[in-house]
Amino acid sequence: MKTLRKIIAVLCVCAALLSLVACQSGEKKKSIVIWTSGEDYKNEYYLTSLKEKFPEYDFTLEYMNSSTIAAKVTEEGNNCSADIICSEEYGYLYKCEEYLAELKDFDFSPFLPEIVPDNHKFTPELKNGGCIIINPDVLAAKGLKAPESYQDLLDLAYKGLISMPSPASSGTGYMFLRQLVNEWGEEEAFAYFEKFSENVLQYTSSGSGPVNALKQGEVAVGLGMTSQAVVEINEGVNLQILFFEEGSPYSMYGNAVLAKSASRPEVMEAFNYLATELCRGDNEKYFPDQIYKDFAPKVEGFPTNIHYGNMANDTLAEKERLLSKWSFS
Repeated sequence: MKTLRKIIAVLCVCAALLSLVACQSGEKKKSIVIWTSGEDYKNEYYLTSLKEKFPEYDFTLEYMNSSTIAAKVTEEGNNCSADIICSEEYGYLYKCEEYLAELKDFDFSPFLPEIVPDNHKFTPELKNGGCIIINPDVLAAKGLKAPESYQDLLDLAYKGLISMPSPASSGTGYMFLRQLVNEWGEEEAFAYFEKFSENVLQYTSSGSGPVNALKQGEVAVGLGMTSQAVVEINEGVNLQILFFEEGSPYSMYGNAVLAKSASRPEVMEAFNYLATELCRGDNEKYFPDQIYKDFAPKVEGFPTNIHYGNMANDTLAEKERLLSKWSFS
C-alpha cells in the first residue's frame, strides 16, 4: 500500500512538472511593434537581425511613409500601437517629441556631435542623400539625352517621364523642395515646381517610389535616394546616378522609443541593439555617409566626393510653412 502511494505521489509530481513545462512552452512571447519609413532591403536586415538576436520576443515591423508615422503618433498619442519608431526624418521626430522617451542612458558619444538632437529623444541613424536617377534604356527608346540641369526637366519632351516623391508625404521629396528654396529663393522655387509638375507622371507617397518606377521602365528620370539607386545598380538594374549643379539634397533620420513603452525592459533591450549594432551595420551596408566620429565606411558603387547642397533652415516650423503652400500633389 505504501509502495502504491509512493508511485501515485511520483506520478503526481511528474504530471505537475509536465503541466508546468507545457504552460511555459505555450507562454505568449512579449510583442514589440516597430513603425518604420525605411526601405524594404533595410527593413529585412533589421527584422531578420532582431529576430535572430531576440528569439524570445515577437517583432512586428510596419512600414509607413514619414508623414503618416508622425500623424499617427500625434493623433493617437499614448494609445498608438508602436513601441519603437525607426528611420524617421528628424523634423517629424521633433513633431512627435511630446510622446517620445528621453534616452537618458543611451550613449550618444560615438556619433558626430552636430547630428545629436539636443532633447536626446531620438538617436541618429542615417544621412539620406538625394540625386537624379535615370533609366538609360527608356531615354534611348524616347530619343532623349540625359538631363544636365533642373531646367532641362522642364522640357516637354520629358512629359510623363519623371517621378518624384511628394514633399507632403515623404521626407525624401521634401529635401528636394527645401534645397531649391534655399538655392533659388522661395518664389522662384515654387514657380519652378508649378512648371515641373506638368512633366511629372506621379508624385509618389514614399521616397522609394521613383526608383521603383524607373525599374519598371515607367519613367526615364526620378528624383530619389542615392542609397536606393546604388542598391539597385549593384543588383544589376541599368540605372545611372546624376548630380546637378546645386548638389545633393539631404536629410537626417533617427530612431526613437515611445514614452509609453520605455518602462518595458524588452523594448529598451531591442531598441538599444537596433540603435547601436544595427544602425552601424546599416551605415556600413547602405548609407555610408559619415555619422560616427571614428567610422566612415565605403559601399560598392556609392558616389564619392559628393557635393551636398544648401539645407539651411531645415526646421519643423519652416517645413510646415512650406508644405502649407505645396499644392502640386
